[in-house]
Amino acid sequence: MTSAAERPLLFLDVDGPLIPFGSPAGAAALVEWAGPRPFIWVDDEINAVDRQWVEAAHPGPYLLHRVDPAEGLTDADFAVLAVTARSFGG
Repeated sequence: MTSAAERPLLFLDVDGPLIPFGSPAGAAALVEWAGPRPFIWVDDEINAVDRQWVEAAHPGPYLLHRVDPAEGLTDADFAVLAVTARSFGG
């Protein structure tokens, strides 16, 4: 058994791999894949249209968290994500 410090990290760019560029079905696939399961979407390009679409299409709990691309993820962002994950049972 490996310790947490020995486990590999996964850095995943979501623009492209999970939400294909130019694909109108990209966001739909995310919600269809997530089903009613809670999810957190962290992106620098979340807007009102995204929020409206997810609200209408996703029956479960979710967080759409916009990160300022000039700052990247901050301690405040990580705090929000941690609290949300715990509230989702994670």
